[in-house]
Amino acid sequence: MTITHEKIVIIGAGIAGLAAALRLGHAGCDVTLVDMHGAPGGKMRQIPSAAGPVDAGPTVLTMRDVFDRLFADVGANLDDHVTLTPLQTLARHFWDDGTSLDLMADPQASLANVHAAFGPMAAAEFTAFSARAERLFDAFNAPMMQTAAPDQMAVTRMVLSNPRLIADMAPHRSLAGMLRSHFSDSRLAQLFGRYATYVGGSPYQSSAILSLIWQAEAQGVWTVAGGMQHLAQAIARLAARHGVEFHHDTRALRITRQGGQISGVETTMGHFACDTVLFNGDPRALKKGLLGESVVETVSAAGTESRSLSAYVYAFAAVPHGVDLAHHTVFFGHDPKAEFAALARNQMPTDASLYICAQDHGSRPLDALQRFEIIMNAPAVLRDAEKEKAQCQTIIFNRLRQFGLTFSPEPGPDSLTTPTGFDTLFPASLGSLYGRSPHGLTAAFQRPTVRTAMPGLYLAGGGVHPGAGVPMATLCGQHAAAAILNDLALRSTSRPVATPGGISTGSVPAAPKRSASSGS
Repeated sequence: MTITHEKIVIIGAGIAGLAAALRLGHAGCDVTLVDMHGAPGGKMRQIPSAAGPVDAGPTVLTMRDVFDRLFADVGANLDDHVTLTPLQTLARHFWDDGTSLDLMADPQASLANVHAAFGPMAAAEFTAFSARAERLFDAFNAPMMQTAAPDQMAVTRMVLSNPRLIADMAPHRSLAGMLRSHFSDSRLAQLFGRYATYVGGSPYQSSAILSLIWQAEAQGVWTVAGGMQHLAQAIARLAARHGVEFHHDTRALRITRQGGQISGVETTMGHFACDTVLFNGDPRALKKGLLGESVVETVSAAGTESRSLSAYVYAFAAVPHGVDLAHHTVFFGHDPKAEFAALARNQMPTDASLYICAQDHGSRPLDALQRFEIIMNAPAVLRDAEKEKAQCQTIIFNRLRQFGLTFSPEPGPDSLTTPTGFDTLFPASLGSLYGRSPHGLTAAFQRPTVRTAMPGLYLAGGGVHPGAGVPMATLCGQHAAAAILNDLALRSTSRPVATPGGISTGSVPAAPKRSASSGS
């Protein structure tokens, strides 16, 4: 039996599932992808508006090299499939005391802006913080992000061999605590503490090592013409050219087993026979039995609990008035402790920082309808969505009016997705957008990895190592594809194949595609 005679079913068309599908299809595997939604992308979703589709999830690309490599590894060029534009202003920030700060793609411009807003001491502290973030990113990129299963002992040995890293990590301090001691101005501590929310955490409970996220953003931020879902669509089209079969609006109901082995996936469109399943969803769905009792024990409770943050997300079209917005603009809450204390109590914060993406920034007249996304952090708790929408509407738009920003027309509750809505979109997630909580120094070692204890069942997505965010989930798809191909090669009597990401174990010719089976 050759490796390409193995049938693979991928459940979920998020970025990790798409990246894995593309790599597996390119390797000659017989791949079918089923997804409950009508379009690829998962959390990279869009909703219609009077001004066109609006991003209602991730809005920009960071760590571009991850995506360049994904396309290059299958003989393609990223720029031939999507149009990327680098942002010169990474983000604009406003505080309610009238202070504002633009962080720029040009490090010297950022430094000058920090100096102008906060003075020479703050500028020196910003320089030192940026260098620290770069050292941490460079140190942990290979042994954590670029590996499928991090070895805690190996990482510990790496850190001990470089004592400077221990000070940089501040291992016994929270991100907020480290920032308070580093920055003499509390506003800069508040700004960089917000990066914990990029992976669904509170800066008061997350490790100081998350300061490395600033380096991922400082390396560059790109917009995708047409929105982030266009990237997902481009990957899906390329995967289809490599023979991957897509079935949208198809919900997976159960992973089936026969004789102790994976035998297929039962869906709303019938049964798809297979030898290998890649689950690209929240691992908590497996733990809660949504894919059948036989796979419940493949994920540990520690790998899915406690939950990371959710969000209240508006996506709408309107004309903005009163504030000069950048593509990314942040309006900070008055007291960051109040916001995260409320979230820790599973309450809607009433003094929260608000993120706005002006998707059409600079491309449409100021008096024309433009597309916007507004995000406010939320606890991963399911409540009466209609009551939450009314409360959220008041908090968000009253706060923006205090900064002088209004929208015409002001979006209504139909434009808002709450944690309950996200739980419907992504089953068993409790609305959490980032999987397991990142709180604690060893949180990164608690996430599930791409291999499970059940032969033939693999995981991918933001709830799986190396974690949340579009680049990390894309890397997870690479790790999953490599694990599948390596394991199939070991099970096969043929010569091994080339795996994604440049890990070579030999080669075999591609086999013709077969149609997915159906049945009970």
